[in-house]
Amino acid sequence: MAIQDSRVILVLAIMFTTGALLQLLGCVLFNNWWPMLAGIMYVLVPMPYLFFGSSSDDGYALYGSTIQSGWMDAGKFLTGFSAVGSIAIPAILAHAKIITIGALIMELAAAMVLGATVLTYDYFSSKDIGFF
Repeated sequence: MAIQDSRVILVLAIMFTTGALLQLLGCVLFNNWWPMLAGIMYVLVPMPYLFFGSSSDDGYALYGSTIQSGWMDAGKFLTGFSAVGSIAIPAILAHAKIITIGALIMELAAAMVLGATVLTYDYFSSKDIGFF
């Protein structure tokens, strides 16, 4: 079981590093640092869900389940809004001719790899492998 855990961690690390490398290459190769705005969004994406969406039942027991559900829904909405922004920012910059199409492709590839990293982590953390 420990060998499988280390393989999962290795795959996740390689996926994350590849996504970060694509993000940086989208800026460096085309000598334009505007696409790094999407990199800022990658940091902001999980914040609303961490603050509003992952509370336990005892934290909002005074207000009841309706308030808790509303905060969780708000956190999920803001997380989704931020995730769409991480794809929309490079697309808007390419449409305005601030970045090239090559930089747009690199940024979208980075978004797909980082998104796949999150989905892979979620898949393995939901399984009962005992590590996450």
